[in-house]
Amino acid sequence: MPHSTPLISTIVAGLVLAFILGAIANRFRMPPLVGYLVAGVLVGPFTPGFVADAELATELSEIGVILLMFGVGLHFSLKDLLSVRAVAIPGAIVQIGGATIMGLGLATLLGWGLGAGLIFGLALSVASTVVLLKALQDRHMVDSEKGRIAVGWLIVEDLAMVLALVLIPAIASINGVEGAALHDPFVDFVENIFGIHLDIFGILAVTVVKLAAFVGFMLVVGRRVIPFILHYTAHTGSRELFRLAVLAIALGVAAGAAYLFGVSLALGAFFAGMILSESELSHRAAQESLPLRDAFAVLFFVAVGMLFDPMILVTDPLPVLATVFIIIFGKSILAFLIVVAFRRPVGTALTISASLAQIGEFSFILAALGVGLGILPVEGRDLILAGSIISIILNPVIFFVLDLLRPALESRFGRPAEAAATAERTEPDLVASAPRPAAPEVLQETEPTQVPTGQSGHVIIVGFGRVGSVVGEALLEAKTPFLVVEDAEGRANAARALGIEVVVGNAAASKVLTLANVAEATTVVIAIPNAFEAGQAVEQARKQNPKVLIVARAHSDEEETHLKTLGANVVILGEREIGLGMVDVINRDSKAVAEITAADAVESVLAPLAAAGVVTQKLPSDPNLLAEAIEAAQAEVQHPDSGPAEPPAVVSSYGEEPDEVPPIPDEEAVAAEDIAELEALDAPAAPDVPLASEPAAPEPKVPRPDGPATTAGRPFNPEVPPPVVEEEKA
Repeated sequence: MPHSTPLISTIVAGLVLAFILGAIANRFRMPPLVGYLVAGVLVGPFTPGFVADAELATELSEIGVILLMFGVGLHFSLKDLLSVRAVAIPGAIVQIGGATIMGLGLATLLGWGLGAGLIFGLALSVASTVVLLKALQDRHMVDSEKGRIAVGWLIVEDLAMVLALVLIPAIASINGVEGAALHDPFVDFVENIFGIHLDIFGILAVTVVKLAAFVGFMLVVGRRVIPFILHYTAHTGSRELFRLAVLAIALGVAAGAAYLFGVSLALGAFFAGMILSESELSHRAAQESLPLRDAFAVLFFVAVGMLFDPMILVTDPLPVLATVFIIIFGKSILAFLIVVAFRRPVGTALTISASLAQIGEFSFILAALGVGLGILPVEGRDLILAGSIISIILNPVIFFVLDLLRPALESRFGRPAEAAATAERTEPDLVASAPRPAAPEVLQETEPTQVPTGQSGHVIIVGFGRVGSVVGEALLEAKTPFLVVEDAEGRANAARALGIEVVVGNAAASKVLTLANVAEATTVVIAIPNAFEAGQAVEQARKQNPKVLIVARAHSDEEETHLKTLGANVVILGEREIGLGMVDVINRDSKAVAEITAADAVESVLAPLAAAGVVTQKLPSDPNLLAEAIEAAQAEVQHPDSGPAEPPAVVSSYGEEPDEVPPIPDEEAVAAEDIAELEALDAPAAPDVPLASEPAAPEPKVPRPDGPATTAGRPFNPEVPPPVVEEEKA
């Protein structure tokens, strides 16, 4: 190349190798994280070949840390944490303490100091967020009670590590280690202002104060400013600006927290994400920042892999084995005993134990911090990296083994289902006082049914989300036999509430489709949006029943082709159906407007007839018959001499009909006659008198009659003034 480009070379080499090795790891059903770490090892200084710039990789890894912690903050839910606080908070604290003690013991055997042992133990105590969530998602446990406890446990660990990242630099200064990295700018500022030298308690106090100041600033100012900026950007309608705003908030708050408050970049990013999580746009923010976050997260793991010396597996095999033993066996056994002690089901304890049997990004951050501060030896960092890579590789195996051991462990540690249900509803401090059954039984944890369905000739709906629920409701109305395959606990419960049979699990697994009896089903509706998972479900369903009708959904032509290739008979393309619906509305627009106009016209004609009580039966839909019916209805209230009847509010209360239409008088006469008519309606009854032959001339005052204006049987003419009784004439 014409000039040196170490940054481009490092990024390109890291991403390309990470992609290749991550794809290979995924092919062997291992987390791609393993491939990323191995890619870092290959471009690191301890292996032959191309060597990337370690300093640039470290700076890039800082961006990865910021975006990772920002993502943790976006998914931080205080409500979810509080729902499992009875187990997650004390359990995580006890587990961190126990793992730290085990790591401290190993460090003591290796001849390290107290500070090195504490950092080493803390690094071994915290699990990887990425690996844990990936394991739960692959097993569709995130929305289950087990998943909520595991995630809550992990959140407590992350918060504890965030606090450790703030306190470790302050505590490190008491060891007397020289170096600029040990000087906290905020502590130096306080010492210069007051002219004193702070001891450990003073440093801790200043650290707590600055942490409290940062938290207060974020809660008071950040809670108002950050959502406002995001909402303002969203209202511009520019997706590019919105994505840029999310990244600017994450990186800007993290850098500001480090420069202004002296806290770590990770802590600043975490609080930025947590504040943003309260906004209704948090989900969209997470989606927009996901690609860049994943890219820099990959570079973070590549940078960590560059620091690993593979020769430690040869030079120090026993310390490596001891480290792996603490991570896989020590932490798992401790977590299992803690969960069982809180009277949770054995299945929950096994899930949490397997989820925590690995270490990840926070361990790397602590190791780098310890080495940078001169507390942790380089050997300790290598042991942490080796333990991380090995534990992540073995994590799927641990889940598999614990599934095999579950029946034996349930028989050993099980308790009655009734007691288990009681424990689920009580706080830990009340469990001890709960009465125990006299005869213990093996715990039968409440699990989704594993009994095969008894239905045949039925429809199987895979997924009960927005699309699947619509199909299910239609089949319920049609009384068509069907069942639902769903792995999300909330949607499964919603289907059960409607009386629908549910098979809990992933339809991509042949065992789940066997439970749904796809071999004797008539139709399989794949209503899930993920094309890759839908393709696996289509493939498995076609293998078990070559003749079944498979209907799937897709979002692109490529997905449609992919699903049809795997065996789907019909693929509904959502965007295409929306377009066809719009075209149909356009084609029917003129006809629909004409129909609406005609309907309004008919309604205006029928309204007075219906009010008069003439229209009492349903009118025909045929236009010709409808016109005849309207004419017949009008004829019933038509008057041959005077035309249509007046509206009911104008006709006299006596109901007399006029016999003729008099000539139209002048305006003054009409006004006088109206007044006379109103007064006549309020007058008492009077004997019949002859009607006046001519209209009376207007007078200043119209006399009030004592009787009605007409006599029964005599037609009433509203244009003729009421008669005047004899007494008033006199």
